[in-house]
This record gives sequence, C-alpha cells and structure tokens, in this order.
Amino acid sequence: MTSLFNGLLVIVLVMNLFALGTSRIHALIRIVASQGVLLGIILLLVHRHLTIPAFAVAMAGIAIKGFLIPAIMLRALRQAEIKREIEPLISPLASIMLGAIATAFAILFSGQLPLVDQNDGALLVPTAIATVLVGFIILTTRFKALTQVVGYLVLENGIFVFGMLLIEAMPLVVEMGVLLDLFVGVFVISIIVNHINRAFSSLDTRRLLLLKE
Repeated sequence: MTSLFNGLLVIVLVMNLFALGTSRIHALIRIVASQGVLLGIILLLVHRHLTIPAFAVAMAGIAIKGFLIPAIMLRALRQAEIKREIEPLISPLASIMLGAIATAFAILFSGQLPLVDQNDGALLVPTAIATVLVGFIILTTRFKALTQVVGYLVLENGIFVFGMLLIEAMPLVVEMGVLLDLFVGVFVISIIVNHINRAFSSLDTRRLLLLKE
C-alpha cells in the first residue's frame, strides 16, 4: 500500500511539471482536473479505517476538484475565446526547470521536518511543498486571469495534500474546510474573470493597470 501511495504522489509531482510546461490553457485545466481526481484517490488511501463519511468526502473532492471546477473553468475559457498564454513572464522550459528546482528543494527541506517520520508516505510532505511552490510559480509568471486561477487551484492542491497529515487528528474537518475554501475561492474568482473580460475584452491582468487612469 505504501508503494502505491508514494507512486501516486510521484504522479502528482510529474503533473506539476506538465502544468508548468504547457502554454495551452485548455490542457492546463485538464492536467489540474486529473490531479484533483488523483488527490481524491490518495485521500482514500490515507485513511487507515475508511468510514462512510470519509468516503463521501473523498468522492465530493473528486467531483468538485476533478469535474465541477474544471467545467466552470472550461466554460469561462470558451466564453473568453482564448487558447494560449501568449506572453508568460518566463518560457515553459524555464518554468519546468524552476519547478524541478522547487521539487528538489521540497524533497531536501522536508527531510529536515519531524512530520516526515510520522506518516507512512515519505513523499507526502515534499509533494505538498512542491505543489504549493508550483502553484505560486504559475500565479506569478502568467498574465492571463484564467491561468492565474489554475495556479490558485494548484496551490490549493498542495494545501490539500498538507491537510492529509492531520487526517488521524481531524478526519473530516480538514478535507471539508479545504474543499469549501477551494469552491468559494473559484466561484468568486470566476465572477471577477467574467467582469474583467466584459470590461476589457481580454483576460490579460496587465490591462488592470488602465484602471489607474
């Protein structure tokens, strides 16, 4: 079970690099949706004694992170009629290299934390840290509002993985809290994205500088 658990976490780390390497927003949303489904499966494996409420929460996580939120994002993408992040702050290749450095840092840094010895999945903490860092990289190096929303989703996925460390202490509170925060955050951001697109006919957040005038 431990090998399967760690294997799934490795896939999450690989998905982070794929997310950094693509300029197509549609593909980026699909990657994050797949990551959300995978995190729901990992959540089922974390519980040592799986109960019906825990199973229900995991299924809700898969539905929200893997299907509902991506559907909202894809609908916004179709309405905005954009396909690519044309002018990122750094190139996809440089983003992948930066993500690889962040992942290596997370693995080295997590080895110094006492939390690593308290869970069966040795990659749980480094995966959480690396995913948070990758989400931050997407947020700060992309200019399209939709891409930045996806960066927020990746960052939230990292926080979700971190919350798995508290499963035994607070089995359902952590999962429900993260899911609620994620859903509300995306709902609010989608409204903001819609207003940006209507006001500027573009989702480039640099256009917001025009408000200074």
